[in-house]
Amino acid sequence: MGILGGLEDSILEWFDQFGIAALALLSFTEAIIQPVPPDLMYIPQLINAQGSMSIVIWLWLVVTVSSVAGSLVGYWLGKKWGRTLLDRYASDSAVIKLEALTQRYGTFGIFIAAFSPIPYKVFGWVAGMGEMEKRPFIIAGLLGRGLRFGVEALLIGIYGDKVLDGLAWFVDHEVLLGASLLAIIGIGIISWSWWKGLAPIVEEE
Repeated sequence: MGILGGLEDSILEWFDQFGIAALALLSFTEAIIQPVPPDLMYIPQLINAQGSMSIVIWLWLVVTVSSVAGSLVGYWLGKKWGRTLLDRYASDSAVIKLEALTQRYGTFGIFIAAFSPIPYKVFGWVAGMGEMEKRPFIIAGLLGRGLRFGVEALLIGIYGDKVLDGLAWFVDHEVLLGASLLAIIGIGIISWSWWKGLAPIVEEE
């Protein structure tokens, strides 16, 4: 944990020297090979831009488009050296989940994969290795990554104060707070059970 945290700090410090292009560069390379998620730079920039919708939207576009652009490089790498990359850098569970999503849900599964906890770079490698059609790959990536980063932009960059005010209101109304927490826990348990049970369909011979 300490080694990983130190590595993330070093990478973030190196990227930070590029100023306005740092977020795009971090997001682009994370979708190819490096391990630090762009959220670690994206969220602080959203906090600094809070209240300025134009800057928030610009940050959202930058992090989304650069991530999908990087995934195209990852796609090419996967096409060339997919199995080597997966064996060295990807966990078996991530590959199994990705295979199950695309097998069970088709194009919609690609969207879920782009929004899911599966490392986005693995998504690109596997897509390239399997020579997935590029159009659904790009569209699903834009929708999935756009939604993921868009939620952060809405909650932090645009509605940050309102979210905090809403939390304060819930704290003052303990019954509603308790009911909301129970609902969130219930949804979380159902989602986690579905995710843990996700596996490729085995065809009977």
